[in-house]
Amino acid sequence: MSDTSLPSDGGRPSEAGRPSGLEARTTLVRAARLVDGAGPVTDGWVLVGGDTILQAGTGAAPGADAVVDLGDAILVPGSIDLHGHGGATQAYEDDDFSAALAAHRAHGTTRSVVSLVANPVPELVRSLGRIRDVMATDPLLLGAHLEGPFLSPDNKGAHNEDFLVAPTPAAVDALLAAGAGVIRQVTIAPELPGALDAVRRFVDAGVTVAVGHTVGTYEQARAAFDAGATVLTHAFNAMPGLHHRRPGPIGAAVEDERVTLELILDGVHVHPAAARTLFRAAPGRIALITDAMGAAGAADGPYRLGSLDVTVTDSVAHVTGTDTIAGSTLTQDVALRNAVRLTGQSLPDAVAALTSVPARAIGLGDRFGRLAPGFAADLVALSPALEVLRVWGAGQPLDQ
Repeated sequence: MSDTSLPSDGGRPSEAGRPSGLEARTTLVRAARLVDGAGPVTDGWVLVGGDTILQAGTGAAPGADAVVDLGDAILVPGSIDLHGHGGATQAYEDDDFSAALAAHRAHGTTRSVVSLVANPVPELVRSLGRIRDVMATDPLLLGAHLEGPFLSPDNKGAHNEDFLVAPTPAAVDALLAAGAGVIRQVTIAPELPGALDAVRRFVDAGVTVAVGHTVGTYEQARAAFDAGATVLTHAFNAMPGLHHRRPGPIGAAVEDERVTLELILDGVHVHPAAARTLFRAAPGRIALITDAMGAAGAADGPYRLGSLDVTVTDSVAHVTGTDTIAGSTLTQDVALRNAVRLTGQSLPDAVAALTSVPARAIGLGDRFGRLAPGFAADLVALSPALEVLRVWGAGQPLDQ
């Protein structure tokens, strides 16, 4: 396997058959297979210029300024994580969360929506400001997900109940003002007072709205989807189950083709049988997420998730002293392998659940999640055993 980095415009290839000292403009990446949601291609290649895929195909390839030959590797698009709270001992509420982003990028997540737990609105405003500062220099950070504070106290999960509030116009407007251009997604329990008006307000502002952390009914979830919500936050978790007479939010989401269902596929949050059922019930609409907290890519032990103490044992996180799961230690490469091995998904369908499906859920399906011309040069090279070998984001190496 070649060790050539994927240079951006102005970068210098270490091998390309070009005289030393000439600047590279394009890079050809070859692999035994290319796989995205459109299916597999053998003996494939992509031609990259700067941060964009210019061409893609199989067999004979165009000339390029540099060549990266990945041998028997599988080339897939970079993963998009819609919902994660940290990693490498850091949380996305921290002043510095660069190590958390780096840890997930090394595991194939090239674009992230960073999630914030419930906190007082002024603290959320400060967190949004820090995320804005990082986004100014980091194009791989897509924005923030406000998982709190608009959650049901009766299904709060690992969120501090003291910080949960109803989605009043004042609270919604304060967050939208502070998070303009930063808030990508927000979770709302649809049974809360003012929830449907808040859904409409966020949607009108260009924010994707998810239903979650709820004790709401099927009818209440349907009303939220009709008001513009288009995501179900970590399906099965922190919501009523799928009962044959009370189908609840899961039933409402499954039957609504507009809705993408998040799924934490770590083998802990959701039993593989339930995950298989969900994939069959809503094909092409399952977005695999990590919901990872600070212990992802780090050791077991004590952590904090927002204001709550968390204990991680055998890579499973719980609110200390309880049986409440507090996020995961999952990375997206593990989620991919689990999708194939635990739920029997084809590799193209599993890859889509990590790439094109989440991209489409937040309105970015025309730019991310495919190995096709015009899409971002977010690439992950996998071994035949689906282990990460190389990662590039926006044409730049992320694993060096």
